[in-house]
Amino acid sequence: MAPLQILIDVALAVFVLWRVVIRQVRGSTLTTRRMVLGPALLLVIGAANCVPELPHASAAEIAFTAADLLVLAPLGIARGATTRVSERDGYAFQKGGTPTLVLWLATVAIRVGLAVLGARFGALGALTTGSLWLSLGLSLAIQNAVVHAKARRAGLTVATDASALAVDHR
Repeated sequence: MAPLQILIDVALAVFVLWRVVIRQVRGSTLTTRRMVLGPALLLVIGAANCVPELPHASAAEIAFTAADLLVLAPLGIARGATTRVSERDGYAFQKGGTPTLVLWLATVAIRVGLAVLGARFGALGALTTGSLWLSLGLSLAIQNAVVHAKARRAGLTVATDASALAVDHR
């Protein structure tokens, strides 16, 4: 992967994480659209980056990518578990606290650590670089599934999208 593409990927990843983490720390109304669309988009971008590289990837790269996904998925569960869900204006509202923020920092640190480890063992190639989006999308999808399940168990209404919130509050 070209250095410019790596720089673009890192910049976009920082932007995505910033948006996601800030929204979670400040709190936001749960919407099905936001909970599904963001992770789905990241998963599609990740798959589009990874699938073409699979035929050319080394066994070490494939193992690294699998380890990356297996390690980061449980962090999505943990972040979802630490996110508080309550009712606000008739809808489910999520807010992550310090533990959620610490788990996000751990997610980033582990991903960077795995990349350094992968490079040390010769597993840093186009597949491992492209898997950033895949691992981020999977981890976020799992977190959102946990938060959504918490809201449903609490009997809270999850808005379909932000426009539903605007209509309800006119």
